[in-house]
Amino acid sequence: MKTETARPTCSIARTLEVIGDRWSFLILREAHRGNTRFAEFKEILGIAPNILTARLHTLVEAGVLEKHDYRAEGERTRSSYHLTQAGKDLKLTLAALQQWGDIYEPREEGPTVLRRNTQTGELVSVAFIDTTGQAVPDENVTFEPVPGGPADHLIWR
Repeated sequence: MKTETARPTCSIARTLEVIGDRWSFLILREAHRGNTRFAEFKEILGIAPNILTARLHTLVEAGVLEKHDYRAEGERTRSSYHLTQAGKDLKLTLAALQQWGDIYEPREEGPTVLRRNTQTGELVSVAFIDTTGQAVPDENVTFEPVPGGPADHLIWR
């Protein structure tokens, strides 16, 4: 009898089970750019078809992408992959990774993409925001275990 492995209690660990590899993040980057088709992902990313198939399957199963069938005239039915709300909500995560990379792994020529407010055109940064809408410096943010929860015994600094 097959036993199901326990899911991690840590939300970061659970998230990494879904999107914790390079290809998943790059597929999501392309989906946020509006690419939806297998052939587009394959060509843009240079990813092997078997790996792309596996990653798309994982993202669909996790509810990050949803699969839609389409058929061009005279061709067989194919699938396209569209962001769900869960996938759209990963935009901030992608932006945070991009921002970190621009700072700590910069290209000599500078960034390839800028994050801008579509209404004002101003550059934007990823930050912690409090309930009043004000940015909070990273050094003023802590990760606090929920009392009585599985991380309650851990010391976070």
